[in-house]
Amino acid sequence: MSEPASISSGIAARYATALFELAKETGALKALESDADALTAALSSSADFGTLISSPVITRDDQARSIAAIAAKMGLSDLTANTLQLMAAKRRLFVLPYVLTGLAARIAEEKGEVTAEVTSATALSAEQAKTLAATLKARVGKDVKLKTAVDESLIGGLVVKLGSTMIDTSVKAKLAALQNAMKEVG
Repeated sequence: MSEPASISSGIAARYATALFELAKETGALKALESDADALTAALSSSADFGTLISSPVITRDDQARSIAAIAAKMGLSDLTANTLQLMAAKRRLFVLPYVLTGLAARIAEEKGEVTAEVTSATALSAEQAKTLAATLKARVGKDVKLKTAVDESLIGGLVVKLGSTMIDTSVKAKLAALQNAMKEVG
């Protein structure tokens, strides 16, 4: 890991830990989880929000005002809003995506959940997602939260990443394996 990346992840880890511990002490984990999910969604859907938190051109005061307005509009809890304000005042908003990732991991651990990253050729139906989550729960013994994505190049099947385990049942992977086998023969 490069030095700037390790510094950023260290800063993010401290904010995530502090925010998580404060929410746990005050019984506000549910609100924190909701806030983290909403901020993650906002970051992924708004390029302007990403620019706001990462641009060195935007002044500290402008960031603070913008973050306050965003927090109010999104209905974020006081704990989350105050943390965002502190991050803006300290010019640390650029680590927000890492903070949100760290929070998600801590909250999932607290709830006894694991997250499975599932990539499929087409979007999973609610029933398919429910069945897959139940199957994975039986395998790992914990509740499984699915993080789904669509990659049409898979042709069919799934790629499931659960911790350090990866299960690839995609047609693309099977075709690649067949192609490699054919190369070895010829």
